Amino acid sequence: MTKDSITQRRQFLKSSAAAGMGLVILPSGVLSGANAPSNKLNVALIGVGGRGRAHQRFITDENVVALCDVDRNNLAKAAEKFPKAEQYVDWRQCLDQKGLDAVICATTDHTHAFIANWSMNRGLHVFCEKPMANCVNEARVVRETYMKNKHKLATQCGTQRHANPNFNRVRELILDGAIGTLTDVYAWGNRQIPRPGYLPAAGDPPEHLCYDLWLGPSPWHPYNPGYFGGCLKWNMYWDFGSGQIGDMGSHVMDLAWFGMDTTLPTTAQAEGDPFNPDVTPVKLESHFDMPGSDWHPPIRLHWYQGGAMPRSPKAYVDLNKIGHGVMFKGKKGYVVSDFGSRLVLPYGDDSDLTYYKRRSEDEVLPDVGNFLHEWTNACKGDLKTSCDFKYSCDLIETMLLGLVAYRVGKKINYDGAAGRVTNSAEANSLLSRKYRPGWTLHG
Repeated sequence: MTKDSITQRRQFLKSSAAAGMGLVILPSGVLSGANAPSNKLNVALIGVGGRGRAHQRFITDENVVALCDVDRNNLAKAAEKFPKAEQYVDWRQCLDQKGLDAVICATTDHTHAFIANWSMNRGLHVFCEKPMANCVNEARVVRETYMKNKHKLATQCGTQRHANPNFNRVRELILDGAIGTLTDVYAWGNRQIPRPGYLPAAGDPPEHLCYDLWLGPSPWHPYNPGYFGGCLKWNMYWDFGSGQIGDMGSHVMDLAWFGMDTTLPTTAQAEGDPFNPDVTPVKLESHFDMPGSDWHPPIRLHWYQGGAMPRSPKAYVDLNKIGHGVMFKGKKGYVVSDFGSRLVLPYGDDSDLTYYKRRSEDEVLPDVGNFLHEWTNACKGDLKTSCDFKYSCDLIETMLLGLVAYRVGKKINYDGAAGRVTNSAEANSLLSRKYRPGWTLHG
């Protein structure tokens, strides 16, 4: 097959007609095997240091054809592994490369929604590191674009802990009634990373760093090396991240969210450290009224961080020893869990567990396996992943609403269908953020 015919095939199969027939990439791969050259994805890696570096060993079965990073040293290191890939410092130029099938985004939090949305607008499958957004409006835009394209695009948010089999075991316990009717879900994280405020100017950026592109859509701040050296250096600042909400909160709430089967909250309220216009709070607790589902009534969802904690169901269960955990409360007991283990604690006179009918072996939820490979396989097959952009944008929109309620200092009522707060104009103004001239979310 000639290069021109391969290109024509790929363009045809990306069309809506091909998607309607259930085809995603070259059908010759089906005939020639999963690892046939014609069945490999042409992937762009955007953000190749840090988390981006962690993905590189899992993507070697595909064609990595583009590398992008604002740090040229990171680019040079990644090019040693993928020497044939084109190199870029500006992700907008990277996305214009011809022949791309898919994008892996591992940049700073404040550009996630931009890269995810631009990629889907170009018909590209997307794997994006958490969090999916840095404000409520970004989450809604990304979700809307995905829902328009879910018949032809595979998406996955990088909450890789979801692949731990314990996530399935916890969900099975809740759905199968081990604690009776679900009433409340509590999630927490214990990290405490205080920051005094935006850093002062400290010289010029090094030549290998495109600092203006690192800032991207966020407001201008003078260069300071203290912003660099991993996500915990920069994501506590409002303009660059959402603090523990977007960091470990994305992972912990994933464990909670997977066991709830709910959608967007109807209310949010929060309290914590005194508001700082530069940095997100260390100590915070948020509470949400969540809609019911076909198997549980409306429930209450609670998030705690930085020293705030839910009350333990029993004195001998020390929740503080679980650094990042979730507790499900039902009318007949509790499930307490971290990422890798769980504890069932029945309570009450009728807590004999006779009501709990454990599912049969053939009904046990299958392991996810390698989290990135679940996505690449979905790109070539049924497009289904564990943490697609509907699931993950609902999750982060909820968490970010907690930050909005914290900032206005009152309980807010939320219309999830319209995406607006119905009892506070100030809260509505905080659902979105302002971008520097020349940057748009809708590229």
